[in-house]
Amino acid sequence: IRQQRRNSRLYHSKILAEISTLENERARIAADMHDELGPLLSAVKFKLSSIEINNADDEIQMEESSKHLNDIIIRMREISNNLMPSSLLQKGLVFAIDEFVHKIPASTGLNIKFDHKDIPELKKDTAVNLYRIVQEIVHNTIKHAKASVLEIDLKTEPGKIVLTTKDNGRGFDYSFETKENTGLGLRNLLNRTEIMGGNLYIESKIGEGTGYSIEIPVE
Repeated sequence: IRQQRRNSRLYHSKILAEISTLENERARIAADMHDELGPLLSAVKFKLSSIEINNADDEIQMEESSKHLNDIIIRMREISNNLMPSSLLQKGLVFAIDEFVHKIPASTGLNIKFDHKDIPELKKDTAVNLYRIVQEIVHNTIKHAKASVLEIDLKTEPGKIVLTTKDNGRGFDYSFETKENTGLGLRNLLNRTEIMGGNLYIESKIGEGTGYSIEIPVE
């Protein structure tokens, strides 16, 4: 029993270190893109716009170059925001989730409904992990579930935060997926839940959709 407990602590420490390293690296790259590449590209854009051109063909080329540069700046901001949303750190978990789900393209065919109630200010690590869990569930739903509706509910209960989701997709056989598949998405959900000291419950049946419930203890 002592050896099992020791192995469990070592595994928990390993997962915590891996996720902490991942999030720190994401934050560093996002900051570099925002603080260094962003101003540099903006400066290049300004210099291009100040060049006087008399040739019509050159003007067309310049307009196309400026458009491509604008596209690069927009895409860079999107990537930086995906790596570490500034809204998550500045305005909190609820705002960041709401912002994220509203940016899901209509072309995915997924209608996301997000409800929340009385969410207190959370520790940074807890907020980041819950945000990543929501991201993972949304991406899994788009990629695998073939669902048209995903309901996300975030609420407080005595001593804990509860995140529940439910889609109307095709569902899956949980035991088969965990045995026969690499199950990376499910492992990510479980690992992030475990390092917060929480519990993850999954209910899914073929043809009846998938539901997740994550309970995280908070003071």
